[in-house]
Amino acid sequence: MATQVAAPVWRAPFDLLAKTAELLLPLSLLLLVQRLAIAAVFFMSGRTKVDGLLTVNDTAFELFRSDYALPFVKPEIAAYAATYSEHLFPILLILGLFTRASAGALLVMTLIIEIFVYPDAWPTHLSWAGLLLPLLAFGGGKLSLDQLLRVP
Repeated sequence: MATQVAAPVWRAPFDLLAKTAELLLPLSLLLLVQRLAIAAVFFMSGRTKVDGLLTVNDTAFELFRSDYALPFVKPEIAAYAATYSEHLFPILLILGLFTRASAGALLVMTLIIEIFVYPDAWPTHLSWAGLLLPLLAFGGGKLSLDQLLRVP
């Protein structure tokens, strides 16, 4: 007959910490924090590219002509697409509506920025991906409109 070996005494505080964290930090809360955190990053970036509510400013157009120049996309189109994406998808993430699609769109944007604009900023982009990938995998969680509306 097999006998169970007791866990070493030194593990008790770590086990207590893990069990407490599991109770206080359910997945739905973690996903909400992730949605809000990454939404703030992209939304604040989008706000620097507009005047007023959603008028893309001259500075944004100039950035897409020079610093953010993308192959195969005209600077004006890229400026509009990026600016509106940085507003729309974060708002959807905050609401938890179409979470997977919004996280996927922002992940694609992150990859484009990493590959074509700031390849040396991979630690920052990796942290963004670290927030976006669980949202792709798990969706918005229980604290989302996706849950209420049964959006996958």
